[in-house]
Amino acid sequence: MKSIHLAALALLTSAATAQQDDPLTRPIEPEAAAKWIGPQAPIRVFGNSYLVGFEGMNVGLIDSGKGLILIDGAVPQSVRSVEANLQKLGYRIQDVKLILSTEPHFDHAGGLAALVRDSGATVLAGAWSVTALKQGMSTPDDPQAAWLVPFPAVSRLRAVKDGEVIRLGNVAVTARATPGHTPGSMSWTWRSCEGRVCRTMVFASSLNPVAANGYRFTRHPEAVASFRSTQARVRAMPCDILFSAHPDNSGGPEKYARFTKGVRPNPYVDPGACRAYADRSATALAKRLADEKAGKAK
Repeated sequence: MKSIHLAALALLTSAATAQQDDPLTRPIEPEAAAKWIGPQAPIRVFGNSYLVGFEGMNVGLIDSGKGLILIDGAVPQSVRSVEANLQKLGYRIQDVKLILSTEPHFDHAGGLAALVRDSGATVLAGAWSVTALKQGMSTPDDPQAAWLVPFPAVSRLRAVKDGEVIRLGNVAVTARATPGHTPGSMSWTWRSCEGRVCRTMVFASSLNPVAANGYRFTRHPEAVASFRSTQARVRAMPCDILFSAHPDNSGGPEKYARFTKGVRPNPYVDPGACRAYADRSATALAKRLADEKAGKAK
């Protein structure tokens, strides 16, 4: 009898160890990621649109009525927290049918492989990003390629084109190519309604002109042109409520704090948010180019 108990204990211990050492949720860059994934209670921002992410990393959620749509997957070590936030809202990870990707960097795409495995969902991204997601690493034409780290490769992928409309249940999400931060960055727009009041929602990719040491935008006019085209596009985008991939790039932490305190009107409603987001990117790009010309950039 004792040997049976010992064998059972060994099996349980082995199972627990395997679960703890899940290769799809092993931490990536834990010190860097810690500043992004501080816990944050999930909220319904407007209509069928929610935030289920973190203090420094947005993960979006749309309830289509026929399944859930997630936007971005944060880092591998944050997957269990995303799934717990879904449960707090009364959902299950198995309810997720589609996951939309903004960019194939570990901070936004690192958790996708585990989320796909747990949900059975399909990830949608631009063609360039699909290539990077399949291999778990961005490609050499990414301005940050030299310092990027690999992440779990993603299966169940489908490439979408700029302007393509993705339909699930009562939701239609439009893919909006916004290259610059990566050559294949994608933003996503849709409409959410509360009664007769409807808002245009935007989940925007990063527009930060950051690059690895040694990369010079002044030597890559095509990258500069991509940024400027994207900035003009985002500036002109219909945009009542903006979620940026990193919330601090669009005043997200302040909006969240006011929203959770019950401030009304809804702090997230800001028709000028996309214009301000694009202008901030343009200012940062101009500074980067000036620093490069002055020899100040690393």
